[in-house]
Amino acid sequence: MPAAWITDPAELRARFATRPSRIGLDTEFIRERTYWPQLALVQIALEASESEPDILLIDPLAPGILEALTPILADESIVKVMHSPSEDLVAFKHACGVVPKPLFDTQLAAALTGIGGGLGYQKLVEQLTGTALQKGETRSDWLRRPLSPSQLEYAADDVRHLFEMHDQLDHRLGELDRREWLAEDAARTVFNAENEAPERWPHASMRSAQFLDRPAQLRLLRLLRWRDAYARDNDRPRNWILDNELAVALARTPPIDRAGLQRMLDAHPKSPRRLADAVWNALTTPLTDEADAPEAAQTENRDKQQLRKLQDAVAARSAELGLPDGVLASRRWLEVLMDQGEWPDALAGWRRRALEPDLAPLLAQAR
Repeated sequence: MPAAWITDPAELRARFATRPSRIGLDTEFIRERTYWPQLALVQIALEASESEPDILLIDPLAPGILEALTPILADESIVKVMHSPSEDLVAFKHACGVVPKPLFDTQLAAALTGIGGGLGYQKLVEQLTGTALQKGETRSDWLRRPLSPSQLEYAADDVRHLFEMHDQLDHRLGELDRREWLAEDAARTVFNAENEAPERWPHASMRSAQFLDRPAQLRLLRLLRWRDAYARDNDRPRNWILDNELAVALARTPPIDRAGLQRMLDAHPKSPRRLADAVWNALTTPLTDEADAPEAAQTENRDKQQLRKLQDAVAARSAELGLPDGVLASRRWLEVLMDQGEWPDALAGWRRRALEPDLAPLLAQAR
């Protein structure tokens, strides 16, 4: 059955006159020239009496469509089956003011059932259903109209197999008694999208920041905070506002006055010359909370032997649980645990319960 192209809000509402228990959901968006993802297409799969689902290709550029779509996304009686949906959720939040939930993430479910970590949609479809999908439209301009037949087919394929994968993966999760694991992780994904905000300490994870002294790190923090706020307010990519290299240079060797800043900006090919006053204010104005800012992690000073012990313990526990590498705890989150001495949100819930008996003694030894 061919996919239906939906531009009429009344038709979309009619399709949902009877609310389904689940939908397959995906988007196509563009984020090359903006801070926020621009919603360009919404794909929805509906269960049908035939073996193939009904597929709706919904044009979010059509007048009134987003208003008709929002109640469907907000309806918590409908499970949204999606694949690796973090950016899609942000696109929906920005376009519709709502984050779809409850969520069943097929990529995450595949990881928690031991099939594989971080599997792409096409690879997982082939592994679970035996269907090989085409990859031809991954770099398409999804904002153009009309969309080509190949674009429409590619977009439909992105939701065509979600129900079959949902059925298989949910069954495996049930056999392993891991449905609650998925629910915890999916709820965290939704929470992060609902509360999407700039990182509080963006300097802390920047590798080049570790080579700056404390005052320079604070200047870098001020610049990155300003950059994030300006990029969000003006819907422009961060690096279009101020690239990392220039931000670090300004923080390391700050100009003594406004004229000195202008000379530094003039010497840099992609500098925000027209924003010189804002950059100067950001660079020279202390933040109210900067005294609480953590130091950027000194990777050369980190106890590599201690990190290896933690990684080995995680690897052993992952093997016991049949989980792919990186699913239980990535190196990055172990480093955060070591540096801050507190369990980060990413390692909360079932992960902490699984890891704490093994990691707590190792962490205590290091103190």
